[in-house]
Amino acid sequence: MSSTTPTPSSLTERRKTETRMEIARAAAGLFVRHGLRATRAEDIAQAAGIAPRTFYRYFATKEEAVAPLYAVGAQRWVEAVRAAPADAGVLHALEQGVRHTLTPGVGVSASSWEWVRTLLRLAEATPSLRRVWAEVCQASERLLGEVLAERVTRVGVLGAAGVPGTAGVPGAAGLPEGSAEGRDNVAVEPGPASTATPHPPSAATPHPPPTATPELRFAAAVASAAVRAALEAWAAGDAPVEGPDGPAELALRNLAALRDFPWGP
Repeated sequence: MSSTTPTPSSLTERRKTETRMEIARAAAGLFVRHGLRATRAEDIAQAAGIAPRTFYRYFATKEEAVAPLYAVGAQRWVEAVRAAPADAGVLHALEQGVRHTLTPGVGVSASSWEWVRTLLRLAEATPSLRRVWAEVCQASERLLGEVLAERVTRVGVLGAAGVPGTAGVPGAAGLPEGSAEGRDNVAVEPGPASTATPHPPSAATPHPPPTATPELRFAAAVASAAVRAALEAWAAGDAPVEGPDGPAELALRNLAALRDFPWGP
């Protein structure tokens, strides 16, 4: 089998992921149009074109059905930080992640932001949905800590204002433009596998990923809170998604609190 041919297990996992997202979009649409209380799990299953028993194979409750949508937004933010140029300081990477993720038409299409507002308002008003949102944010925070550890290890000691270090690895890929539907993937695409090596790869033990120090765990928690608070504050009001009171500008102002954080390992 060619190395480029997906294995049956990978195809199965991809189908499961696609099904989860289809259910999540159906659930979000019903929650936005009819409200959480008026929507049943059976309604979500019907809208997604699946049987109710299939719905419960993926989600235990109707509230959990929107977790993939919450999660994909959080993952975009973390992956945008990871994909920032390697010679960028940590603070600059965080700011670039915010701009890429929260600017309408880049991370999420402008028309989808009203859905985001409604889902965040529902999370604020509904304890069961708030738990789903909180769990997604917590998982994102842990992943961000790992990404910051990778960046600090790669770049080296950085200045207080996120000034690029001198030990960065050149050649990091830039961020792709978002699609009109806001379904872009901001993770760096892997390059084609090399076929020029005549010998099999070494069996050496791979290096473990860097562990986030207590300082970086704190930084990840503050950075995540800066973004989460900006989103929730915007959703609670009626400000447009663009402009000084939009989520991107609010998050960037919140991140200013990290400007003097000692990013070095």
